[in-house]
Amino acid sequence: MTQDSYLVGLIGSGIGPSLSPALHEREADRQGLRYLYRLIDLDALGAAPGAVGALVRFARTLGFDGLNITHPCKQLVIEHLDALAPQAEALGAVNTVVFEDGRAVGHNTDVTGFAASFARGLPDAPLEKVVQLGAGGAGAAVAHALLTLGAGHLTVVDALPDRAADLAAALNGHFGAGRAAAATPDALPSLLSPRSGADGIVHATPTGMAAHPGLPLAAGLLHPGLWVAEVVYRPLDTELLRTARALGCPTLDGGGMAVFQAVDAFRLFTGREPDATRMLADIAELADAAGTAGTAGARG
Repeated sequence: MTQDSYLVGLIGSGIGPSLSPALHEREADRQGLRYLYRLIDLDALGAAPGAVGALVRFARTLGFDGLNITHPCKQLVIEHLDALAPQAEALGAVNTVVFEDGRAVGHNTDVTGFAASFARGLPDAPLEKVVQLGAGGAGAAVAHALLTLGAGHLTVVDALPDRAADLAAALNGHFGAGRAAAATPDALPSLLSPRSGADGIVHATPTGMAAHPGLPLAAGLLHPGLWVAEVVYRPLDTELLRTARALGCPTLDGGGMAVFQAVDAFRLFTGREPDATRMLADIAELADAAGTAGTAGARG
């Protein structure tokens, strides 16, 4: 008998305003499924990120069909899983866990989610030289997506030098020597100057979320010769995007990535094909409603 009832959830920090429950449940309702999506917020629980392992075990015991994983647990969760899908293993980051046959299997739908969103929203953007801010779990996924899309050279910038260096080394190992390099934020003026030849910036840090407002770089570093892509989707219109747009930069908000990664996660949880077009309309409506209510946030 085909399953028609699902219990899934999201583990992360500060996820109270997440649009994921409504995004998944709306599509499930249209498909005639009973689908409950629950938030498991580390902040609300007073739990540290390291508690993700215990929370995954509890969810499995309670009969959850799967979980989404967001900041700051995408890398921490790995040691608590039974197996990884190839892409999650290559990335070293998991954003979706499926419970199947008594095992917890980690997947990553952020790569395909960002790639689909970028191809849709900035189809003609040049990709010879790209600068990425952030080398965490979301950053690893976005970097893989950019190089898969054909980026010639990617510079990964992170305040933690070892994290940026580790990601760049992994990318070079996977895509070929010389495709990626690491840098710290003090290098941004030279990396982004009009003379540098940089084509665009991808932002993949928590800055811009409700708990982390502001810009991830000095506004004076932006100029019309750059396109700017965002990963944060709550709010859809971050301070970074507003600043870039005012300067004449082509921009891409984080809503498309949120939808396309959710499309892939929904498929993994249910084995059913969601309608991405309907879900793109949902995210716009949900984000607009959240914005009028003063809601903002991160990926999740």
